[in-house]
Amino acid sequence: MATKNLLLHVLLTVIVFIPSAASIDFNYPAVFNFGDSNSDTGNLIAAGLEELDPPNGESYFQEPSGRFCDGRLIIDYLLDAMDMPFLNAYLDSIAAPIFKKGTNFAAAGSTILPATASSVSPFSFGIQVAQFFRFKARVLDLLSQGKKFNKYLPTTDYFRSGLYMFDIGQNDLAGAFYSKTLDQILASIPSILVEFEAGIKNLYDHGAKNFWIHNTGPLGCLPQNIAKFGTDPSKLDQLGCVSTHNQAAKLFNLQLNALCHKLRGQYTDANVTYIDIFTIKTNLIANYSRYGFEQPIMSCCGYGGPPLNYDSRVGCGQTTFINGTSVMARGCNDTTEYVNWDGIHYTEAANQYVASQILTGKYADPPFLDQMPFLLKLKF
Repeated sequence: MATKNLLLHVLLTVIVFIPSAASIDFNYPAVFNFGDSNSDTGNLIAAGLEELDPPNGESYFQEPSGRFCDGRLIIDYLLDAMDMPFLNAYLDSIAAPIFKKGTNFAAAGSTILPATASSVSPFSFGIQVAQFFRFKARVLDLLSQGKKFNKYLPTTDYFRSGLYMFDIGQNDLAGAFYSKTLDQILASIPSILVEFEAGIKNLYDHGAKNFWIHNTGPLGCLPQNIAKFGTDPSKLDQLGCVSTHNQAAKLFNLQLNALCHKLRGQYTDANVTYIDIFTIKTNLIANYSRYGFEQPIMSCCGYGGPPLNYDSRVGCGQTTFINGTSVMARGCNDTTEYVNWDGIHYTEAANQYVASQILTGKYADPPFLDQMPFLLKLKF
């Protein structure tokens, strides 16, 4: 534990003194986020479509916070680095949320492609974009009524100068493996990205100029996918991850990066930044001990014990009957030793590592290393 804290302290101290980006100035007045559970700060829970039980949230919030994690997500750390408050979920109206610095439309289980009757979340990318336009229209209407709402809402120019963040696509790929072959999934990637491009174009046409796009991580390294598709050792790579899932993720990311280059050419007055989450997370799993972790793949909160501690029949913090016996998916003793939280999502400690690597600038395209004229304010 002490060794881990020392490693993180040294890593983050180094990052504080690394200058970063010219086109990425991090002085955005607001952030509007779109995505899935990797960046959902409470939308799916607020919609009443799912519940989260302890120990979710307990590492930082001391209770479930709407995040599928023991604490903070990557987006929380990125917002903190920009000296901005955590984003409130668009659908969460409790306690008079303040949207002055933006809002979050991401919802767990969401896909880029339109949702179907069997989808975990109805809030696909197109719906999230539609929610944004509803939000924007309502904000502009309220602002026109006087200054009484100014402390709660973004100003008109924030919609043009704000940062639009995206972390979505994982569920399009992972979900497809339950009904399609690898070749079919690879062949579907262009159509997925056509839908994504349409959403980006829609936002651009309505004034958005700053786009921050995460690629998808190594899906084959998630315990959920290993438990279902990795029972045959020949299907696993040298890290113990399902090869087909990571192959699909790599091709998706290759084509997503190509799309980002295309968008830069089309929207010459816009900033389009592509972030290589796949490489960061793969490096973490491959070299976990170097960064103070002890378990690169096994779930912290789950049921079943080693090697995966994951059972799809019982989610983190839940109790159910299996073969007539009551079982519970419990949390581990020290979440900072684990990369994976619940079989699908990462721990707060892992999210902190990923965010710290993003902020070096070297995993961005275009890279923003050695270009920023001031220092980032890291508070974690």
